[in-house]
Order: sequence, then C-alpha cells, then structure tokens
Amino acid sequence: MKDVLPSESALWLHVENTIRREMDLFNYREIRTPILEETGLFARSIGELTDIVTKEMYTFQDRGKESVTMRPEGTAPTIRAYIQNNLGEQSPLSKVFYLGPMFRQERPQAGRLRQFHQFGAEAVGSSSPQLDVEMIILPISIYRRLGVDAFTVKINSVGCEKCRPRYKELLKTELMKVRSKLSPESQARVNDNPLRVLDSKDENDRKLTAHMPLIKDHLCEECRTHFASVQFHLGAVGIKYDIDGRLVRGLDYYTKTAFEISSPALGSQDALAGGGRYDLLVKELGGRATPGVGFAAGIERLLIALAEVRGSAAATPSPDLFIVAQDEASREWSFVHAAELRSKGIATEVDYLGRSVKSQMREANRQNARYVIVVGADELRSGRAAMKEMATGKDFPVSLDAIEIPAPRP
Repeated sequence: MKDVLPSESALWLHVENTIRREMDLFNYREIRTPILEETGLFARSIGELTDIVTKEMYTFQDRGKESVTMRPEGTAPTIRAYIQNNLGEQSPLSKVFYLGPMFRQERPQAGRLRQFHQFGAEAVGSSSPQLDVEMIILPISIYRRLGVDAFTVKINSVGCEKCRPRYKELLKTELMKVRSKLSPESQARVNDNPLRVLDSKDENDRKLTAHMPLIKDHLCEECRTHFASVQFHLGAVGIKYDIDGRLVRGLDYYTKTAFEISSPALGSQDALAGGGRYDLLVKELGGRATPGVGFAAGIERLLIALAEVRGSAAATPSPDLFIVAQDEASREWSFVHAAELRSKGIATEVDYLGRSVKSQMREANRQNARYVIVVGADELRSGRAAMKEMATGKDFPVSLDAIEIPAPRP
C-alpha cells in the first residue's frame, strides 16, 4: 500500500478531474459505494473459484460475527446498489461511474498495489451491442484526453448461458488430454473453470493449449450476431481492434462481449482496462434479469503509461500572493489580511517560521508564488507597498486595503 504525497497529488487530481469531465460528456453519473460489503456479494458475483475470492480478498468478521470484505472490485457493489435502491425503476437505462480504492492481497506487479485505485463505468438496462462499443470508446477517450495514444484493443465473445456450457464441456475434454503437463494452477481449473486455462500466463500452458478450440468458433446465433455488430460499430467509429479468442474474463458473470485495452508502457502486465457484458449478474444478485455492460481501469497503471508520454509531473497549485513580513507588527497584519484575501478567492501564503526577509523571498520563489508583497513599518504607516511579479521581476504599487491580483496570462 502506498501514500500519495503532496508532490504527486496534483497529477492524481488532474487525472481524476479528466475522468469526471469525460464521464459527464458520456452522461454517466457518479456512484459511491461503501468500502466494506458482505462477503457473500463477491462470492456470488465474482465466483467462489476465482483467484480473487480464494486468494486475494481482505475478509474478516466484524463484531457482529458477520463476514465482511474490503471491496476488491467495483462492479458487484454497483449492481448491489442498483438493485437495493431500485435504480431500474427510476430510469430504464442506468449509466453510472465510480472512482476509488480497491483492495486485493495479491502478488505485486507493475502499477498494482494491495490498495489500488480504479475508475469504471456500468450501463444497466440495455443489451445493445452499441453500448458495448460505447464502453470501449469511453476509457479510450479518457486516455486520449490525457495524452496516452499508444494502446491496443482486444475483443472476444465469451458466449452466453445457451452456448457456453456446451463449449466448456468440449474444452474440458480437450484439456484433460494435456492436464498432467499443465501448471498446478491450470490443473486445478480444468474441471471448474476451464476457460481460465486459456488465459494462463504460464508459457508452457500457452504452448500446450495453442490449438485448443476457442469459444468464438462455437457461439450460438444470438451471440454471433451480437459479436458481429460490435465489430461493425467499432469500425464505424474508427477504433482498431484485434480479435483474441483466448481473451476470457477472470470474473464469472460475463456474457458475450469481453474486451481489454493494453499499453506497451506497462511491460508484460500491460492491461490498462478491461470489461465486457454481464447479462447474468443482476439476476444472480437477486434482482430481475437485466442486461448490463461495464469496464474497470487502474489509475496506478494509467499513471505509469502517462509518465512515458508526458513525465510524471503535473502543475502543482501555487500561491497567487506571498506576503513577506519584516517585523512582528507586519506579521500580525499579514496573518489577518491573508484570511481576508483568501475569502476573496486569492490564494495567499504567509511565513509562520519567523524567517528573515531574504529567507521568506526564497520560500516564495520555491513555492512558485506569482506575486510577493514585502510589508514592514513604512508600508503599514503609508498603507501602500510594492507588489513584485516573480516571473518578470517587475514592481508596481498597490494599496494594502485594496490588493488585487491580475488574472494569469493565457
């Protein structure tokens, strides 16, 4: 887990504000769910046999002996809130987004911590393939707005409850022929979660499964038509993509479209965002059968990619005005008038360390203050002082009772 320090928070804020602005453009409204949820929510939604549930969740009993879990992902809590608060009754299509910390006790990797941060969006109420494409466009728009243009898009269809069971049996039969040679992790998945074997990162596993049947070749008519429409509409909006028949989601509630957006800046663990359709999830969690689609994306991973294209720094907020005090009386005046100036929207800083004028000037320069006023006995007596523009070194007179700061140059 990692602190976000003051020197880093400006970049975080820039990224978060960009995400929120882009979500507004796509008409998604923010939802904020609790950090803690009942453990059963994630066991039902993510799947009891997934790595997240079996190995990674922070789960404990509260004082009421209830099992609670710090949220490992954002979709299940969002759908729980959708059902519990009857959002489907308020609008036939609910479009929401979230942004916040998630928690998984997993192996460290690039851009992934045990407390990490995600943003994501969910659209619940429509089975339109155009909405699947909107979910791909949305994170791409955010990345482009931030200046990240180097990424790839992979898509697949993971079928539905009609065609996937038959495919899983076929895949299981083929996997049994090589099971003894697979990694221990993949061997454990053959019976209960065979699709995840295709997603293994183990090089030997990938060689052994190179010629396994892929679900994209065993779709029912409904899923084939849906997948074809997704491809058509991606082309219509000019998004290049690759079909990856081995792309399956680690979460069990996905149906039809699955997608992943990756960046070469992240090395081998290159995923920036992933998502897809989950038409079975709302009913699984106790609501009425309602189609949905969404994505989730890591902020730490985005920051790594962003550093590759623009460096890791962002503009840090700085004072409009630094008041340099020459003596005790001017320190009192500075303290009172700084409060007044802030109330007018002028970012003002004063010295609280009793430093010399020279040291205060150095501090104003270090903080990148736009203007400096030096106040002493003469200035207080006359009610006037010289205000220095730090960028140019120019001085101009101001009245201490009517200090105004010029607007920044464009």
